[in-house]
Amino acid sequence: MGLYEIMMKRRSVRQFEDTPISEDVIARFMDVVNNAPSGGNIQPISVILVQDKEARKELARIIGGQPWVKNAPLSMIFCLDFHRIKRWAALMETEFKGEKALPHFLIAYADLMCAAQNVVVLAESLGLGSVYIGTIQNNPDEARAYFSMPDCVLPMMLLCLGYPKSVPNTIPKLGREVITHREKYQAVDDEGLKRAFENKYGEMESQTEKYLEKAFIEVLEADKQDDQNWTARVKEEMKRLEIRNNAQFLFKVRYPSERMVRMNDGLLRSWKKAGFDFF
Repeated sequence: MGLYEIMMKRRSVRQFEDTPISEDVIARFMDVVNNAPSGGNIQPISVILVQDKEARKELARIIGGQPWVKNAPLSMIFCLDFHRIKRWAALMETEFKGEKALPHFLIAYADLMCAAQNVVVLAESLGLGSVYIGTIQNNPDEARAYFSMPDCVLPMMLLCLGYPKSVPNTIPKLGREVITHREKYQAVDDEGLKRAFENKYGEMESQTEKYLEKAFIEVLEADKQDDQNWTARVKEEMKRLEIRNNAQFLFKVRYPSERMVRMNDGLLRSWKKAGFDFF
């Protein structure tokens, strides 16, 4: 299978076999992390490998109880790491102030995601599955404390990996033409925009489970691995909020807009506590 086919068949996997990943494969993961693009080749990232069962359980608790985190044989915490660079700069009798510079932060986050995606593609080629978990950003204080991260180190992305027990058949995406702009940004009219998202999500299904399978498969996967009735809670919230379309589901249930905005203050406090002060 060629690289294009590998990347096109990639799906987020949340059910893993209880099979360890060999140290040889993990070494290859870290090789492609180390060889990823980096702005100025500064490499301001570190990766914490989590394999111990108790550590996996604690990590799952920290990020909100998603069961695949404790069940995946390997989790990789991708950290934005200015601690190492500041120490090196001081030893060399100069100063690095990346923790006070938003441009450094943004470049480092781009580096981090390039490195993580290298692992995703390699894992896919080796018959492994993976899933990104962004909610590690929701509770950085606990993650930093539990995993002994020093000042100027922030956990920014979690990647869970393992041999797939099952793989979702498909996932809705916008048409390629919707995200492609030639020479200049070309905004579509209102009807074209609505049609693009209707083509992606389809109509709201009367059968909730069928709808969640394409729009929020995490809750269905969680119910298979946990006893917290994730689906029932989502159904109840949809009914309470009288959800009538895909946008309302996305921005009232899955990523509630007001809650996302309120998270700003907590994130900024946590980042400042970790030594980052660019606001």
